Amino acid sequence: MLKQINTFVVTLFLSFTQLYGDSKPLIVGMELQYPPFEMSDKQGKPSGVSVDLAYALGEYLNRKVVIENIAWDGLIPSLKTKKVDLVISSMTVTKQRAKTVDFSIPYAQSYLAILTNISSDIKNINDLNQKGKKIAVKKGTTGHIYAREHLKNANLLIFDKESAAVLEVIQKKADGFLYDQLTVYKNWNRHKTTTKALLKPFQDSPEYWAIAIKKDNTKLKNRVNAFIEKIKNDGTFDKLSTKYLSEAKDTFNELGIEFFFKDNSY
Repeated sequence: MLKQINTFVVTLFLSFTQLYGDSKPLIVGMELQYPPFEMSDKQGKPSGVSVDLAYALGEYLNRKVVIENIAWDGLIPSLKTKKVDLVISSMTVTKQRAKTVDFSIPYAQSYLAILTNISSDIKNINDLNQKGKKIAVKKGTTGHIYAREHLKNANLLIFDKESAAVLEVIQKKADGFLYDQLTVYKNWNRHKTTTKALLKPFQDSPEYWAIAIKKDNTKLKNRVNAFIEKIKNDGTFDKLSTKYLSEAKDTFNELGIEFFFKDNSY
């Protein structure tokens, strides 16, 4: 009798898992300080492109999603210590990061751009790579990494927050702020009377955004990759662009600059 009960319980559990997926919630780490990708709405709830992606992934995996708001520098450590299952936070794939975490296939691409003061004589990246020039960067970002490796003639001003770096440009304490194109566009759009955006790419190739996964979690990585392939082809990115990025997309098209989401082209 006991054996029959145990068999029934196992069968019931397997049926439940097939219907509703893994009973454990999917814990997704992101820094909610990067609108319109990662942010909080007026009620304090997570919102943005990455949040919508996380919930769509949870639906695909049949798992409830829990968003953990974690400071940027703590995202990869949280993944390594299993505090979170995934990181979806506009994270660029780099060789250094790939040493400690795995990445999904890319879901977006980006180039770096420059925000400078409206009265500045800066016209391109070479103008910043000069003695006496000051470049504001956010600590740990690819803008920080690029400036450190390629703009060695300039002085770097390193900040923990994007807003502090932007303020340096507005107040003419920095000659430029280096970050991805959408961030630069967003801050220029917010401070049109004091800044200008140099959005034309200066890198040889784009940077790619992907979902970070703990090393050797092959099963989850394969399912995440399948999800990304699906949404590249079903119009999901068009919907997200319309919902969050329509004005920016129009500007990029006018300038002849490739947009973040390119469907299944990479």
